[in-house]
Amino acid sequence: MKNKFAVNIIQKKFLCLMLFFMIISTFFSSVYAGDEPVISAGSAILIENSTSNTVFDKNSNEHLEPASITKIMTAILTIENANNLNDIVTVPADAVSSIPDGYSIAGLLPNEQLSVDELLQVLMVHSANDAANVLAFYIDGSIEKFADRMNSKLSELGLLDSHFTNPSGMHDPNHYSSAHDLAFLMQYCIKNSTFRKYSGLDSCKISATNLSAERYFENTNYMMSSNSEFYYPYITCTKTGFTSQAKYCLVSVAERDDLTYICVVLAVDNSDTRFAETKTLLEYGFSNFSFRDIANKDDVVTQITISNGTDETKNLDLILENSVNVFVNNDFSNESVSPQILLENLPSAPIAKNKVLGTATYVINGKDYVVNLLASHDVEFSASKTYFLQVCILVIAIIVLIALLIFLSFKKSDSSELKN
Repeated sequence: MKNKFAVNIIQKKFLCLMLFFMIISTFFSSVYAGDEPVISAGSAILIENSTSNTVFDKNSNEHLEPASITKIMTAILTIENANNLNDIVTVPADAVSSIPDGYSIAGLLPNEQLSVDELLQVLMVHSANDAANVLAFYIDGSIEKFADRMNSKLSELGLLDSHFTNPSGMHDPNHYSSAHDLAFLMQYCIKNSTFRKYSGLDSCKISATNLSAERYFENTNYMMSSNSEFYYPYITCTKTGFTSQAKYCLVSVAERDDLTYICVVLAVDNSDTRFAETKTLLEYGFSNFSFRDIANKDDVVTQITISNGTDETKNLDLILENSVNVFVNNDFSNESVSPQILLENLPSAPIAKNKVLGTATYVINGKDYVVNLLASHDVEFSASKTYFLQVCILVIAIIVLIALLIFLSFKKSDSSELKN
């Protein structure tokens, strides 16, 4: 009996211990649910597109090879500078003969003819290095001159951690970028609807040409394929990259509800990991951040008293002209923000309803959000108060005048006595 009783005690202690660890585990999982993800990528960044706010950063300014992500620059420059996307281009021999073995190509042949539109499709979908070179020759006549155009664009956009030597991202010690620069380059690119079309294709078909039969290609980003375990339905634009020196790279744009994120991962050890970590970062952004009204239209910010207003209208609420919609972490507390109030001038009656009387400035994450302050109602002019004020001024003036006359009278009397 004693042994059985002892066993029961041990079992109960064991169950209590297990329950304790379950509670602790649940506590810590809930506490750290919103923590930043831990990823293996050598460099990464996640930005919200409309605000340019960075919500995740890992070595984002480190100079690394971007591999075929370079092609987003080639695509946007082609779109911006092509005479016509339906132009027929003849493939120069120099454009295809200079590509080393092992790089992705579409099998373009010297003197083959196809359209700029088809070249852009195979550039973005299949990451074809031969297509990149052909487009460079089409725009500027050589890879070197096109590289000069690429670097001029980088300078124009203020992307100072990048330098390009070729249109495809082939290995070159002087060809480098950063996760930060690639994210903001992509931000620029997706403002162009034509670029968005090409970078959002999950596949493409190149019609038969003078030298080749019809060709079909699928996007190298498996997150675009509904048949893939990495499928992510919110991806709208993307570009993959890989060289043995750069490792695996990926830039992606994802949209869900009212949020649009741009995600870049560089220097990832294997292909599947770049997809998994991109999804992890995007889910982190969608789950932990949102747009929120931290102050609402018509909210009363402060009250002022108009000295020459009527008793019924002199107490005036100043209200917000518009709501203050801000991109914030979901843990952000509205109560933590107090606006800075600036009145243009000390107002006086009469004042019309909705007249702008000043501004309220909300400082959130280092950014200023300025909203006009409006009069909540009409403030009527008080004639009686003005009349009383005028009477007071007149009485004071009379008293001062009488005092002055008395003073002058005494002074005159004193002067006469001195003469006598």
